[in-house]
Amino acid sequence: MKKLKILISNDDGITSPGIHELSNAMKEIGDVTVIAPATEQSAVGHKITMKIPLRISKFYKGEEFFGYAIDGTPADCIKIGIRNILKERPDIVISGINNGSNTAVNIVYSGTVSAAREASIMDVPSIAISVTNHAAQNFTYAGKVAQKLVKLVADNDLPLGTLLNVNVPDLPEEKIKGIKLTRQGRSKWDDIYEERTDPYGAKYYWLTGDLMKLDNDDEFDQFAIQNDFVSITPIHFDLTDFETYNAMKNWKLSDI
Repeated sequence: MKKLKILISNDDGITSPGIHELSNAMKEIGDVTVIAPATEQSAVGHKITMKIPLRISKFYKGEEFFGYAIDGTPADCIKIGIRNILKERPDIVISGINNGSNTAVNIVYSGTVSAAREASIMDVPSIAISVTNHAAQNFTYAGKVAQKLVKLVADNDLPLGTLLNVNVPDLPEEKIKGIKLTRQGRSKWDDIYEERTDPYGAKYYWLTGDLMKLDNDDEFDQFAIQNDFVSITPIHFDLTDFETYNAMKNWKLSDI
């Protein structure tokens, strides 16, 4: 079997520990190119840069070339990476390893997921992978999961437009209970914009809030990770609600 051409990105930035762990894991199974944001781009969603120029710089760890840093978003990294930097299309894109889970409604906001989604839009199989702690300590097992999944994706074609969203509990490998195929959960955030005052007396607002845990079955991603399972959810960029689409055929919309 030929070596896979693997493109890696993230939203935590090219200096994050997760992307370095992922790069090391992927180098054991393929030829790796890292193209990631120069700075943290968490929760930027699928934003792309249009009105200002993008700049590409080479990033080194010590004297060793590590990858390309882009002064843009995760989606920018994939677009310009595939269109301009890489000489050949990658066989797979993997985004991560993210600090903090990307489950339920967080999928909508996630830059990590958006990098993988941009790849799927460009017809490249893709995976987003996260560890469920914003100060994650256990990246090694997530790297092992990523290795095995990349091999499975290579052997079992994903449908065009579909990506795998993976969440790994921030636990030592021996404490992980197993792996679950899951659906996107229904949990969501009860957002609070906390009012504060700066040293000059001017008001500002800081986003905080509590997660409303609405899932009670490990069929759903958020519930699975709460119970120490790895969650793997296939998702698609087609947001059509087909149940409502079919119901609306009886609405007599032609009379509007």
